[in-house]
Amino acid sequence: MLEHLKPQPADKIIELIALYAADTRADKLDLGVGVYKDEAGKTPVMRAIKAAEAKLLAEQASKSYVGLLGDLGFVAAMRDMVLGQSVPADRVVGAQTPGGTGAIRQLYELVKLASPDATMWMSDPTWPNHPAILKHVGLKGASYRYFETKTCAVDFDGMMADLAQAKPGDIILLHGCCHNPTGANLDAAQWVAIGDLILKNNLIPLIDFAYQGFGDGLDEDAAGVRALAARVPQMLIAASCSKNFGVYRDRVGVALVLAENAEQAQLSKANLATLNRLNYSFPPDHGAVVVASVLADPALRADWQAELESMRQRMLDLRVGLAAALRKATNSSRFDFVADHRGMFSRLGLTPEQVLRLRDEFGIYMVGDSRLNVAGLPGERLDWLASAIAKVL
Repeated sequence: MLEHLKPQPADKIIELIALYAADTRADKLDLGVGVYKDEAGKTPVMRAIKAAEAKLLAEQASKSYVGLLGDLGFVAAMRDMVLGQSVPADRVVGAQTPGGTGAIRQLYELVKLASPDATMWMSDPTWPNHPAILKHVGLKGASYRYFETKTCAVDFDGMMADLAQAKPGDIILLHGCCHNPTGANLDAAQWVAIGDLILKNNLIPLIDFAYQGFGDGLDEDAAGVRALAARVPQMLIAASCSKNFGVYRDRVGVALVLAENAEQAQLSKANLATLNRLNYSFPPDHGAVVVASVLADPALRADWQAELESMRQRMLDLRVGLAAALRKATNSSRFDFVADHRGMFSRLGLTPEQVLRLRDEFGIYMVGDSRLNVAGLPGERLDWLASAIAKVL
């Protein structure tokens, strides 16, 4: 049997991790893997998470199963953090999942149960796992223009022209904020225009919300999603806690479903429970109950938000600093967009050959499409990085 297996294509980011680990140069720089790093180059455990874990250790009396949908207190807390007061609570149901990736997978599965002939429209470019999981699940996919490589801004006219071709019942996958891999985000007016198109053509939005709080702030990053939710009859949301709570390895996520009414919501909830049972029975509890504890405790929540804000501000400072360093090193405004983008990533617009030269000649590791993890930048090496980039242009 096993001899009939076929070799699988390597995941580019996982492959990059291995290459970086094997590099013996002391001054190497990892700008590929999407994790936040502090000035010391470490990915810290947030203060509020440590405090909540200590409390859990002292008070938790059992490790018994929680339920197919996971910790419902966590689900409700995430619903409120993502959607605020934009929709009635009885229209929203959810399932705890192993990370945001698990939420994407479960929502794809839900789409397949409800509308197997629907086409999933994804931005070009998008997170590579979006189309990869879609293919594995067996759904149809299509792409819409999103990023204008010459201006490094959203190609909104192209996006709207492409999405106008979507058929009623098709799914439109949107990044809630901090677009991965480009860092170029939709503005408020564009969210409104997309909502108009969705309503006119009877489309269903699926929001990948992996970076809430990393762009302009917790509520600010959710503004477009909330405005859209207040208008549309149905919406699917995959939210991750990996980045904004720093619980990457604990795999904490939630799949939320906004239904047209409470009856549809309960039907969706039952289907999510079945999908969880079929895929992994019960989602991992530890990280979710810790996040729920942080969100429920006013003091812990305030401390978490303060630390998250300091992380967000550091990323903004790094963006401004890198853009200034690149302007000086290249004697041009070519990279000014880095300061305007938001979130962990920006795509620099380098060729694969230039990215390879950065790796070979300088030990600078980024994804082949020149996606750079701003949150992995050491502040004292911005001029060095800008100089290296200028040399390979």
